Amino acid sequence: MTLTSIGDLARGLTLKSRATEIKTQIETLSYEMSTGKVQDVSGRLDGDYSHLLDLDRSLSQLEAFKVSTAEASLFTDAMQLSLTTIDDSVGEITAALLSFGTSNQAVTHENASVQARNELDTIISALNTRAGGRSLFSGAATDVSPLPTADTLLTALEAELTGLVTATDIQQAAEDWFNDPTGFDAVIYQGSAATLSAMQISENESVNIPVTATDPALKAAIRDIAVAALVSDNALNLPRDQRTALFKQLGVDLANTQNETVNLRALVGAAEARIDQAATRNSAAMTSLEFSRNELIAADPYQTAAQLQTVQFQLESLYSVTVRNANLSLVNFLR
Repeated sequence: MTLTSIGDLARGLTLKSRATEIKTQIETLSYEMSTGKVQDVSGRLDGDYSHLLDLDRSLSQLEAFKVSTAEASLFTDAMQLSLTTIDDSVGEITAALLSFGTSNQAVTHENASVQARNELDTIISALNTRAGGRSLFSGAATDVSPLPTADTLLTALEAELTGLVTATDIQQAAEDWFNDPTGFDAVIYQGSAATLSAMQISENESVNIPVTATDPALKAAIRDIAVAALVSDNALNLPRDQRTALFKQLGVDLANTQNETVNLRALVGAAEARIDQAATRNSAAMTSLEFSRNELIAADPYQTAAQLQTVQFQLESLYSVTVRNANLSLVNFLR
């Protein structure tokens, strides 16, 4: 019988090589256990990455839309809050004017104008609201606030109304100035005439909200409240009966205007609903794609755990053999 043996150096190299191989297997299996993904993706896919790359592209696109819908939701939610504030202010001053207008006392007129001035401040502040660093009601010019202070507006409007002595003439002059392109839009409005670009919320869907501070409903509310703030001004010097008549008419007009502001809130609310629906669909699509991606490259946790245990046992056995070989000597052999 022929015995084949290898030298001690060769045996040591063989054991070291086997130990390295087993350690590499342990690292691979440990990675797969911790990540749940196979380390050798190319081997799992037989070198065909087309499906995986397509899934990654779709997931990347949906991730971008996730950010886009979040920004659109922030923008529309802030706009809805601003319109709610405006609607509440219009309601407050409408009730006040209809109530105060029934009395022909100067002190009541003063109170009405003071409250109108306060509500005008509130409305202008709401229209100058920013969300995410962007102005809500400036159209495409999101870097600037749409309106100056109430003082600036009242000063410009007062110059148009000074000298008029009847409620009808004052209302007509105010309406003409607010409707004139060289009036309110040119002197007061600081935003852009172009509306905000549509916000993309999915691959085939976008949301457009063409609401600016020059919307007819908002301008009508600002106009009537600004006139009410100036009615008791000494510069206009309106007779008491004309003040009462003007307050009454402004209250009626503002009551009608409030219906238009409610329509604006409904318009923004519809956009909010579409954004929420798109976000839900995008989230569901992302979950489905992630599941499909995991199916392609996922490592079976039970099989991986069993293999890891087996390889660890092999490494321990190899160390035992290595130690035993290291203790061999001629004296021990002769015994």
